[in-house]
Amino acid sequence: MKKPLTFLLLAHYFKGPRLMDELHRLGCKVVLLAEESVRHKPWPDVLDERFFMPDLANVTAVTRAVSYLARSRSFDGLIALDDYSVQLAATLREHLRISGMGETTARYFRDKLAMRMQAREVGINEPEFVHVLNHHQIHEFTRRVDPPWVLKPRSEAGSVKIKKCHSELEVWQAVSDLGDDHSYYLLEQYVPGQVLHVDSIVYGGRMLFAQPHRYWRPPFDVWNKGGVFLSQSMSEQDPVLQEVREMNERVVLGLGLERGVTHSEFIHGHDGRLYFLEMAARVCGAHLDIEVEAATGVDLWREWARLETAYLRGEPYRVPAQRKDHAGLLLCLSRQQAPDLSVFSAGEVVWRLSEDYHAGLVLASDCHEDVTRLMQNYQERLSQEVLAVAPPTDKPM
Repeated sequence: MKKPLTFLLLAHYFKGPRLMDELHRLGCKVVLLAEESVRHKPWPDVLDERFFMPDLANVTAVTRAVSYLARSRSFDGLIALDDYSVQLAATLREHLRISGMGETTARYFRDKLAMRMQAREVGINEPEFVHVLNHHQIHEFTRRVDPPWVLKPRSEAGSVKIKKCHSELEVWQAVSDLGDDHSYYLLEQYVPGQVLHVDSIVYGGRMLFAQPHRYWRPPFDVWNKGGVFLSQSMSEQDPVLQEVREMNERVVLGLGLERGVTHSEFIHGHDGRLYFLEMAARVCGAHLDIEVEAATGVDLWREWARLETAYLRGEPYRVPAQRKDHAGLLLCLSRQQAPDLSVFSAGEVVWRLSEDYHAGLVLASDCHEDVTRLMQNYQERLSQEVLAVAPPTDKPM
């Protein structure tokens, strides 16, 4: 009988219970290494071992700790459960010589500047950008590219710490405020339009699954101004559906992902063109994975566990048969600690969020128009009856 596979999972936040459950169901041993701040979260009982450290950002300390664990454990696979763990996981794979994404490729999925440059290398249309490093090049960029511009940290997640600048003076003030940290940023053309996202499964360097959606408002606007966060699966009649699927595949494979799950974002510009925005090598956040499953029947967390296990066992992997339903997600902060979401009682409601001071719903139907009408109705009701607005934080959604 073969020795069971052992996976080490890295987490800065509480993520991935369904992945852990699936690894356990597949006969694997599951070891968690997470930050101390999430020790008391409801981690599933299927974990064989769990360890916590004060700060996973201390790469040297984490490398020594994992190397110590490896004296008496043989780690076959290593999975980063959130954006902030991706580069750390790559460093540990290189150090322990574990199969999977290495440091160079991980850069393309974490470092927005590296991501931009590699996408440009493979011919992907994207906003104009410049590294916030050489002052002459920054000045030339602001003269050549019309404002507004977006100042972005290279290695944050979502809309965290992103600043929109409307004048060159505003840019230089922001750069000055960054001090010696300004090389960790890039300045990017702001492209007005609607933001799309695609959630994918890749195996053997091939795109096996890709589910496109439209945000009703750009996440940057929701993050900074508040309101209800909405996402809806794209209709088969959407004029850019095929184009965004094709661009998504070109970007994922162009950035070098051999296997795993991805969350990518694109802008459908007011000029009619499609622009690549960013890509992450992990399951989507903000409960978008529930929306994906409601539309397709595919659980991204469980499929991630299945494909990693299949690879290490030398077995074939196939994505399960997919439904072609339509789904929508509504999510917002709540004025009440435990809002009563049972009043949103339409038959299309397939999921309700249970989290303090948050409200969330996922809708599903075989009719795209029914989902749209119900989202319009529920958006208005949530705004009037539930919504709270808070200043943006330095934490991802």
